[in-house]
Amino acid sequence: MRRRRPEKREILPDPVYSNLLVAKFVNYIMSDGKKGVAEKIFYGAMGQVKNKTKTEGLKIFEKAIDNASPSVEVKSRRVGGATYQVPIEVPKGRRFYLASQWIISAAANRSGRPMAEKLAIELIAAANGDGGAIKKKDDTHRMAEANKAFAHFR
Repeated sequence: MRRRRPEKREILPDPVYSNLLVAKFVNYIMSDGKKGVAEKIFYGAMGQVKNKTKTEGLKIFEKAIDNASPSVEVKSRRVGGATYQVPIEVPKGRRFYLASQWIISAAANRSGRPMAEKLAIELIAAANGDGGAIKKKDDTHRMAEANKAFAHFR
């Protein structure tokens, strides 16, 4: 028997844009509980995005998240001793999580620049529909498309 799901924690919107998604994204960047460092990285990236694109950083951020969000993914499902990759729709909360993780890890994997700069470059790339995060999304969609035959195992 499964235990009950833990209740969702409410988080406060971030101080600069008073936006919940930004606060969540900053929390995803954060490592070892160093929120100040994570905020510095994010707001630094926003500043650089504004300088490079002459557009509001938040608009680019939202567009990047939108473009990198997957609509389907595959989940492993055991049916009679065989494991199938079953395509399922991605719930809204998980979409944001996956898009954020992909953008952050794609930025972290670039080399030779400060993280704020790498994040800015990756956000701009994702907003324009290319970059590592978008590639990851396309791979996920391709995988789901290839395994469409197993959709009835849902």
